[in-house]
This record gives sequence, C-alpha cells and structure tokens, in this order.
Amino acid sequence: MTSTDSAQTPAKAPAKDPWDLPDVSGYVVGVLGGTGPQGKGLAYRLARAGQKVIIGSRAAERARAAAEELGHGVEGADNAETARRSDIVIVAVPWDGHGDTLKALRDELAGKLVVDCVNPLGFDKKGAYALRPEEGSAAEQAAALLPDSRVAAAFHHLSAVLLQDPEVEQIDTDVMVLGEERADVEIVQALAGRIPGMRGVFAGRLRNAHQVESLVANLISVNRRYKAHAGLRVTDV
Repeated sequence: MTSTDSAQTPAKAPAKDPWDLPDVSGYVVGVLGGTGPQGKGLAYRLARAGQKVIIGSRAAERARAAAEELGHGVEGADNAETARRSDIVIVAVPWDGHGDTLKALRDELAGKLVVDCVNPLGFDKKGAYALRPEEGSAAEQAAALLPDSRVAAAFHHLSAVLLQDPEVEQIDTDVMVLGEERADVEIVQALAGRIPGMRGVFAGRLRNAHQVESLVANLISVNRRYKAHAGLRVTDV
C-alpha cells in the first residue's frame, strides 16, 4: 500500500460512549397498572423528576383518584387512553392479568416503546418462587403479543415501598435494561437515570429476561430475612 492509499483510507469511527444517552425529558410516559404499588411508585418517581406521566387502570375513575393523590402533574385515565397518549408505556400489571391486558391493547400500543417490568412469581409456604411462562419470560410474552410494538424490559428490582416514600430523596440502585434495539435500550436507560440515585445498565436481549425477572424471588427472600428493601448494584461498570 502506498502512502497515498493510506491517506485515502477512512479513519475508523471511535466507539460510542455507552453512557452517552439521549434526552428523554420530552417523552410522555404511561404506566399500565399505575394504581398498584410498583406502578404507582414508578409514576411518582418519574413525575417528581419532571417527566410527564399518565397512569392507567381498567377503571378511569380509579386512575384519576390515584393521580390526584400523587400530584406532580400526573394524570389518570383508562388503560386504552393511557396507551394512546403515551410515547413510552411501562407495563406494571399483576402477572395473572399480563397477557389479557396486552392482548386488549395491541392496537393502542402499536408503534410504542413498551417497557415490561412484570415478574412472573408464585408464592407458597416456602416463600416466593419464579414461574416460567411458555414464551420464556413476561417480556417475551409481551413481544409475542405486541408484534407492532418495540418491547424492552426494565424496573424489575425496585422496592415499591421506597419508590412511594416521599421522605426518600434518591433510590440507590441499578436498573437492568434488556431489549433488541440499542436505541430503545438507551431510551429506557436514560429514563431510569432521571430518577436520582438510579442508573440504567444494559443487561442483554429479551431472551435473557427470565433470569432478571426471576431474581426478584431472591430479593424477596433477602428482604424478608433482613427486614430490608434490597436492590442491585452492578460493579466495575
């Protein structure tokens, strides 16, 4: 190769900084199951951080009452309206209603970024244990039921008690984010990062969602033994 050839070879672009995340402050976030502990806590934290939030419920009146209780500009609506009006939709419904809820909202969720945070768990006298859905995980079930949506998974390991406590200034934990498209994952990471103390960390594609969802059973055991509200931190990242 001559010096001229070398000079004409384009320089390789530098690797993208994995912490260079997009500005998500303008997105409207809907929370399906926003009247339950986890959904309500997430809605409160995101709204407190300045995000526009709509919480959804099967009954609009119930959603509006919960929204008024939360304040910070949170609105309440039925699930269908919440899905239609939102750019990003967090699914925080109980596992036993997960599939039916998403099937009913397939049209409203088309084209949306859907973030599943549902943990398929069972409980018996020995405590919590993980269930394995036919599709592999709740997130993969969501992806199968919502072929026209972009599905990611995140916010599984958060304490609803801490999220809802107004005296807690920041939530010191990492959020494991899974998804198929880097741009979507980075949006969810950035959304998590809007909550003080919280950080979103890429944790693989949706096929890896089962073990992330299942880990909640272990955290429940930790919390019961140590009377705590345990979360996760990923080291050396």
